[in-house]
Amino acid sequence: MALQQTIDDTVRSLGYELVELERSAGGLLRVTIDWPWAAGQAERGVSVDDCERVTRQLQYVLEVEGADYQRLEVSSPGIDRPLRHAQDFERFAGELVDLVLKAPIGAAAAGQVAANRKKFRGTLQRGEGEGWRIVWRDEPAIKPGVRVSKKREAAPEQALDFALDELASARLASVVDFKGRKPRGDSVEAKQE
Repeated sequence: MALQQTIDDTVRSLGYELVELERSAGGLLRVTIDWPWAAGQAERGVSVDDCERVTRQLQYVLEVEGADYQRLEVSSPGIDRPLRHAQDFERFAGELVDLVLKAPIGAAAAGQVAANRKKFRGTLQRGEGEGWRIVWRDEPAIKPGVRVSKKREAAPEQALDFALDELASARLASVVDFKGRKPRGDSVEAKQE
């Protein structure tokens, strides 16, 4: 735990946020960093220069502390960023996320979904009070090249309310768009104006 605190303090002193710390076999120490978030602030991506800056500082600090590791790897959280803290959920409300519950949904499914279901992919929304909600549609994936009728009815929208302590894990859904990253709130109407 002292190692995590040392790394967290070092990363914060450089102006970043520690997202994840992982120790792997072979002495690999993997540190994932991101820029701290504040409501209304524009999103910033972590660059190679940011990772290099943190790596250099951590190498120095870990040497002084006498930490036992063979290799240090510092990276950005990537497109499937883990969500661990309440602030992460605030930051990514409205985004597509993958959730895994600690226990199956059970009786709360009310026959709408399988009672033993634990994994969900949908849009993250604010729920009641301190809670959160995920909204999704259980539609089969459309295969590339297959034409879909415009008359086809969409599957009904479903929602699940949950508390953060009910989650085993949560991540941003890794959806790759090869046309480039679009800023939040970017819509077709805005592009046509």
